[in-house]
Amino acid sequence: MRLAILADIHGNARALDAVLADVSRRCVARVVNLGDGLYGPFDPRPVAEHLIEAGWPTVAGNEDRILVEAVDGSAASRTARFTLDQLDDRHIEWLRVLPRTRDIEGIALAFHGTPNDDARCLLTHPTQDGSMRPVSEKEVAAELVGIDAPLILCAHDHMPRGVELADGRTVVNPGSVGCPAYSDDTPIPHAVENGTPHARYAIVTSDEGLAQAELVAVPFDWNAAADEARGNGFPDWSHWLRTGRVR
Repeated sequence: MRLAILADIHGNARALDAVLADVSRRCVARVVNLGDGLYGPFDPRPVAEHLIEAGWPTVAGNEDRILVEAVDGSAASRTARFTLDQLDDRHIEWLRVLPRTRDIEGIALAFHGTPNDDARCLLTHPTQDGSMRPVSEKEVAAELVGIDAPLILCAHDHMPRGVELADGRTVVNPGSVGCPAYSDDTPIPHAVENGTPHARYAIVTSDEGLAQAELVAVPFDWNAAADEARGNGFPDWSHWLRTGRVR
């Protein structure tokens, strides 16, 4: 089984188009989407239409959940309101029915954050100095008790990484297609920085229970994406997109 693993597109159609062109060039026919596809300072409609029509196996991310909750009356951030203003009922209903976890042919388990929390990171944790630290293999294994899938696919922190557990299971985070850096206050203030603006995804090959992952960085017109974000009133996103850094 050979899969392209995408996550955290965040409505960035330019980045998605570049990644899909690279996927096609590498002759990978199957795609899995780990959520947070639409939330961002762009026009999310082309991305929404593509994701719906493609029919890829997809799980809900925390921002997908937040968009649905905002429609249902919860408080919404400015980015959520901006995104929702451009979506229609069809897009929202697609988000509403996305599962939190998804089995991929008995070989892989896909989710956004951790198996039980879409807003927590599996492979990194924020630190008191505002950075992100890699989580130890033992900490990762503790989060995955009871999960037997040989391949585990996660996202959320936008940081590409692979971890092989002592029992042979492989955990892969593909990084973010559409947002190379961001800042957040939950659970404590921290910044995520990849250091370059590239769109990121992973190609995973699984054969007889053994998984191999390639973490891929793809150039795209990040200056145009940054200009779009700034033009829509989001200078912070513009900086993240142009530099891959928060500071």
